[in-house]
Amino acid sequence: MLTFERVQKAMDNFVVSARKYRPQNFNTVVGQLHITTTLKNAIKNNQLAHAFLFCGPRGVGKTTCARILAKTINCTNQTPEGEACNSCNSCVSFDAGSSMNIHELDAASNNSVDDIRTLVEQVRFAPQAGKYKVYIVDEVHMLSASAFNAFLKTLEEPPPYAIFILATTEKHKILPTILSRCQIFDFKRITNNDTVEHLQEIVDKESIKAEKAALQVIAQKSEGCMRDSLSILDKIVSFTNGTLTYQNTLEHLNILDDDYYFKLLEAMQQQDLSAAMLLFDQINRKGFEGDLVLNGFAEFIRNLLVCKDPKSAALLEVVEGLQEKYTATAQRAGVSFLVSALNILNEAEINYKMARNKRLHVELALIKLNFLQQAIELSADGGQLVKKKRLDQPIAFHTKAVPPIQMGGAAAASNAPNKPAGTDAKLYVESTKPAATDAPKPTQQVAASQSNSSVAAPKPIATAVTTTIPTGSSKLIPPVASGAGKKGLLDTLREKYGDQYAIQEVPDAEVLNMEKLQACWNEYTKNLEQQLKHSSAGTFRIARLTIEDEIHFNVLVGSLTSQKFVEQEKMMLLEHIQKAFFNPGIMFQVLVEAGEQEEVPAHLRMNSRQKFERIAEQFPMVKELKDRLKLEIDY
Repeated sequence: MLTFERVQKAMDNFVVSARKYRPQNFNTVVGQLHITTTLKNAIKNNQLAHAFLFCGPRGVGKTTCARILAKTINCTNQTPEGEACNSCNSCVSFDAGSSMNIHELDAASNNSVDDIRTLVEQVRFAPQAGKYKVYIVDEVHMLSASAFNAFLKTLEEPPPYAIFILATTEKHKILPTILSRCQIFDFKRITNNDTVEHLQEIVDKESIKAEKAALQVIAQKSEGCMRDSLSILDKIVSFTNGTLTYQNTLEHLNILDDDYYFKLLEAMQQQDLSAAMLLFDQINRKGFEGDLVLNGFAEFIRNLLVCKDPKSAALLEVVEGLQEKYTATAQRAGVSFLVSALNILNEAEINYKMARNKRLHVELALIKLNFLQQAIELSADGGQLVKKKRLDQPIAFHTKAVPPIQMGGAAAASNAPNKPAGTDAKLYVESTKPAATDAPKPTQQVAASQSNSSVAAPKPIATAVTTTIPTGSSKLIPPVASGAGKKGLLDTLREKYGDQYAIQEVPDAEVLNMEKLQACWNEYTKNLEQQLKHSSAGTFRIARLTIEDEIHFNVLVGSLTSQKFVEQEKMMLLEHIQKAFFNPGIMFQVLVEAGEQEEVPAHLRMNSRQKFERIAEQFPMVKELKDRLKLEIDY
């Protein structure tokens, strides 16, 4: 029974650390030295403003500094540094919560005009003891527009004994007329080092065993909010029974250990997809959601990218003892890999909410990362990345075919041996320069042997440069670049991986010509017959084709029914024709030729309402049934 009474008494006396260790003077405020120094100097020099606005993130000390300021300016025995003595009657009554000179108003729940009017009525009364009456309005951005307007005149010209301290986390929501009447102090987030030092002082006072790495994890989790860090500390102390270690802190805060990210990165650099997938499965079985994995891995890659340059290494915020491991891992990873991985992870995290299969979405991101290094190596030349689609010179788009000019084509054709069609491809380059007379060229000799006539006056002669490319060869001859020393991505891939991969150039797109188009059309018609689509095949046989331009043609049919048969096959037909011409821009439309109009049945021309009205006209009982049962027909 005695033990139960002790436990009950301990529970009754328990105060959370955020309240128990709330700073009582300016010197104990953590991480806001620029604010506390200004306020102390203003108190010492008696240069206090009549209205202050404290703004900044949550849990950084805005309300605490407001209370310390209210306590200090009413202290009757201030220290030379501008601090409260904590021993006079005013300080004692303030600490006990019984001071009549300090009034706190929560604007979140008292945001109406009547609440502000009540506050303004209290301002008229001078303090009974002390020099100032301080009014602290917390979460002032929650006041309504009418309440702000009712507060303006009093805030601009208050009595000399009244001081207003407004606190808010959302400065942008406050009216400019209020901002112009206040002295504004911007509070900043508390750094991780300051948070760790403050937590270390508290655990020393409470005789709690805590590893520094655990305190660093708590500081990172709180994100600059001291109140959150103290609340997390209380929770973990209760969970661990007074002993904080790095592992149990990670377990309680549901944070994934960095070792998993190191293993994941190592598997990706070795292109071991199975190891990466099994590791993610292990992480998933521990209860970590996919977005947490993506976010944590992105932060891990960011830390590695920061470690690449010693100048930015100061931005690395990890637990003590992992800095060297991060630095060593960063030196083994390339900058291109890290930047590309960060981009993939960022895109995957953005699209995570829209994905139906969350796990598959994360696995797809891991698969991309696994083959990322291989993609970078394929596009690298001499340690430098080669841009895709890099062109040495502009390439003109030919709108019509240019007929080649051959010198002595008849003789050349007669002397050439018989070759099967399609074995050679010839490139003709036309030159309009006059031919030199002193050094005859092969083309000129061929022309002389044909004509057996005297050489006439020099005329512009077209010189043909012929390049023969055998189609049966397994290796492709790379194109000759105009600029020496410049390589494209395709050339680089040929030199490095020509024996390992089948590198082929994409054939040039062909323009429409009636002969080949008709052949494709007939071939598709045969396919329809093989699929037993005899009606569609018959329509295709009687259809007529006309070419509009290089990528558009029309299909002319005789009836609406035939048009529907062609429209049903449009997607497959387009794919067949585009593949034959190597041109994805080819399109066509189906037109009905002007001729005998096909009579469309009456029931096909009517909509649902017209059909019902016609049935009701022929059968009046149907309409009577609808009226009696009060039916509503969904047309």
